[in-house]
Amino acid sequence: MEKITSITELRKAILQLEMKQSEDKLLLKEEFMMAYERMKPINVLKKSIRDLISSPNLINNIFGNSLGFAAGYLTKKVAIGSSHNPLKQIMGAILQLGVSNVVAKNAGGIKSVAVGLLRNYLSRRKVNDYYQ
Repeated sequence: MEKITSITELRKAILQLEMKQSEDKLLLKEEFMMAYERMKPINVLKKSIRDLISSPNLINNIFGNSLGFAAGYLTKKVAIGSSHNPLKQIMGAILQLGVSNVVAKNAGGIKSVAVGLLRNYLSRRKVNDYYQ
């Protein structure tokens, strides 16, 4: 600021500072209200859901985890069956966990291999249907 040398300049400077203070007060109130609205539980929940849905890897993660869970469950059922032996049940749970983790972590590779096998099968089937 400039050096103030008279009373009129002092009054003018005080008036300018008071105006700036009132503007800053209004801006602070607006920012507070916006922050208050963002922190309401319903708005936090909406934002979380919006972020979750817009995540590009959500579908792949759900697919991989579902595939892993299903593969682990089926592996346990095939390997153990309906045995009531506690040792077999523990081994089945360990086997299920291992298979589920491996399949879930490699879901992309498994999906691409399965798609390739399906395309190969369908192309051979079309060729065989053509010659019959």
